[in-house]
Amino acid sequence: MDQLDEKLITLLRHDGRRSISDLAVELGVSRATVRSRMERLERSGVIIGYTVILRADTVEAPVRGIMLIEVEGHSADRAVKALSGFPEVLEIHSTNGRWDLIVELSAGSLPELDSVLRRIRLIPGITSSETNLLLATPRSTRARL
Repeated sequence: MDQLDEKLITLLRHDGRRSISDLAVELGVSRATVRSRMERLERSGVIIGYTVILRADTVEAPVRGIMLIEVEGHSADRAVKALSGFPEVLEIHSTNGRWDLIVELSAGSLPELDSVLRRIRLIPGITSSETNLLLATPRSTRARL
């Protein structure tokens, strides 16, 4: 990917419905160039689709949180596999520092989130956790799939 591809992706992330003509004007290139770049990015799997990005507090699961998880020894792969089976788990990230995993969660209510947290803490290998509620999302370029 070159600088033009990166600029194109940035524009599409902020408004995936922009016309090819509008993108071409913004980027200072021809419509054919924009079209061929988009097609190449799609074929290569860099762009996997176009979607609507919803404000996070309007989706079905209005309670969201970030769970920081510490796992013992070499249990991270097992913990990730177990966490992947929870429908409430939106994303799992490995990280460095105090915590081994960062998990984004969603639930329909606080009692539902509490239940999920209790079940996650029972996963073998998880030794410690801390959870923070997400109160608002003033800006996001990620789609809720």
